[in-house]
Amino acid sequence: MKEFKDTSVARQNVLNNKYAMAEVQKSVGLKCVMFEGQYTLIKRQVAEFYEVTERTIDNLIEKYNSELTKNGYDIIRGKRLIDFKLVFTECFDGEMNFVVKTNTSLGVFSFKAFLNIAMLLTDSERAKQLRTLMLDIVIDTINKRTGGGTKYINQRDEDYIHNMLRGEDYRKEFTNALRDYVDAGNFKYMVFTDKIYKSIFKENAKEYRKILSLEKSENVRDTMYSEVLDIISSYEIGFAEELKKHFYKLNRKLSLHETDILFADFESQKLWQPLREKARTKMASRDLCFRDALHKNLEEYISSVPESDFDRFLGEKSLELDKRLEEYRDALKRLKERD
Repeated sequence: MKEFKDTSVARQNVLNNKYAMAEVQKSVGLKCVMFEGQYTLIKRQVAEFYEVTERTIDNLIEKYNSELTKNGYDIIRGKRLIDFKLVFTECFDGEMNFVVKTNTSLGVFSFKAFLNIAMLLTDSERAKQLRTLMLDIVIDTINKRTGGGTKYINQRDEDYIHNMLRGEDYRKEFTNALRDYVDAGNFKYMVFTDKIYKSIFKENAKEYRKILSLEKSENVRDTMYSEVLDIISSYEIGFAEELKKHFYKLNRKLSLHETDILFADFESQKLWQPLREKARTKMASRDLCFRDALHKNLEEYISSVPESDFDRFLGEKSLELDKRLEEYRDALKRLKERD
């Protein structure tokens, strides 16, 4: 994560954590205008808070316009500006009115864009203090919502338990196919599992385990996101079927060399490309954000984690695995009683 601390990805990962940002807003306690459903500030307020000139803020807007706009910087005109002036005047009771009276357009900052400025300013002690506060709150919020660790944050996803349970069935079909159709010793299970991992996310099990600091007793799939489990299952059930077809075609078991060639053809199919890219992006981006784990082989796929993922893994619908299992067992019990 240290390599990314000054990048737009790292900044966006902090800003997209709405649970942490709500706590930051409480801590800052800055007086804002509620405009169009969000807390809003004008440039003078931003400059005064960070103890810099308005020209400094203008320079940042010019340099990082796309990023700031994405996070809520806006230029308002016409009726929107008239509405804003009315709300602003009412909120500040004449204070600062001269700032907005004569303008035909006005740049305004959402609270998220205001925090974005803190991440971009290099010569403001106030901005430095706010950055420290933000990072502390982000870490504290994630720890509180995950029970103190993020190694198994993937299991808080409501899709995880279904994919995990179905994945066990597909895994069984895959290992049975290797047993019945490939003429090799037991090491074949590890070899072709690693080939699948390498094909999907460019790491074998040992490399993945090292990146996430997993103990030998810990199952790597227990830490994988549902989208990654999906494509692994697709590989396993698909390749199991290929092995079966070639076994009956040859009327004998395949040699290890023949199985290698068959897998190379299987993984090169175009249909896998978009699914692999999605899995790589999800794994690389989420692990950097939530686990501070960098997959070097997937660095090109790293992007900021969207707000929806914070809802997914930290929000009200996210639950620890034991609670998910309890819900699952209760649902099965109700179905059984209905039958």
